Amino acid sequence: MSTFLAGPIGLGTSAARIATQFAVDPGYMERSWGDGSASPLYCPVVERIDEPLAEEVDRRLVAWAGDCGFTGEGLDQIRNAGFGKLVMLTHADCDDPDLLLIAAQFNAAWWAADDYYADDSELGATPTKLPPRLALVMAAMDQVAPAGEFSRQLDQGLQSDPILVALHSCVEHLARHGTPVQIQRVCYATFSMFVTWDAYAAWRFTGAYPPAWEYLAARQHDSFYTSMTLVDPVGGYELPAAMYYDPRVREALMRAGTAAVLVNDLHSVSKDAADEKPVCNMVLQVAADRDCSIAEATEITVDLHNSLVRDFEEGHRKLRTVPSPELHRFLRGVKAWMAGGFEWHATNPRYD
Repeated sequence: MSTFLAGPIGLGTSAARIATQFAVDPGYMERSWGDGSASPLYCPVVERIDEPLAEEVDRRLVAWAGDCGFTGEGLDQIRNAGFGKLVMLTHADCDDPDLLLIAAQFNAAWWAADDYYADDSELGATPTKLPPRLALVMAAMDQVAPAGEFSRQLDQGLQSDPILVALHSCVEHLARHGTPVQIQRVCYATFSMFVTWDAYAAWRFTGAYPPAWEYLAARQHDSFYTSMTLVDPVGGYELPAAMYYDPRVREALMRAGTAAVLVNDLHSVSKDAADEKPVCNMVLQVAADRDCSIAEATEITVDLHNSLVRDFEEGHRKLRTVPSPELHRFLRGVKAWMAGGFEWHATNPRYD
């Protein structure tokens, strides 16, 4: 049995301050999405909408991206992506633009790596180049030990790509507000995600696409769970490791992250299918597995999403008995992330 489930443990003072936005839990509801032809998605209700706050975060994000070396179309993509709105919606217990900027920076850099390294052939994504590119990303995020003259060459390499510069800068910004434990959680969730990206690259390169069950197993580590590792540092507190890694909490997190990324798959079907080397997508994998229509595969994916959200809801309810303000704030933050993630996808021109 987990130690924290057995009884109380010491509490940090920062988590005792619950933001006023979290005073009343708005619950869950069914939401229509897309063109409305598919069944609704069962989602948490959005906690907070503050467009001026989103605009301020975006203003800071674009300035930062320019400092990292993004120019032209790449900078325009970050400017127009709406990452300020994403973090305003998903981190509803924080109204500090600098803390929200941490999440905006990471999400912008992750998305850029996904587009330019992994997914979009028109932007230069090539399956055979992906693994070595990701190896350098790991070195940019989690500094390796000095190695004499080879370190000088590494430093030059890490400064040669705006995505590498951006991810290094993200970690530096997080370090000014978070703890070493929180930094490593973000790093290692990112590196787990990269293993899945390498699997995607192999599938696309060989044309031997996986069955839906295998794709889903990989997708659970390439999900918005990675973004959710920022819930507590952006909120200004730390969920203790014994709680963060407890199997019940981790299961809840994985369900939430997977449900949120299925929303992405559902909104991305047309774009993913249109690539010259089609991107893996739960709807497409189900349709191929079962030799069924996209509409039928969409319904199966919606059912899976809704089941995951209901399972998270039940797991969250059971964890309410644990005497920890940090845990309750964290799980409420994860729930808010799911709500905001749906709202962002539903209103973002990228997914029209």
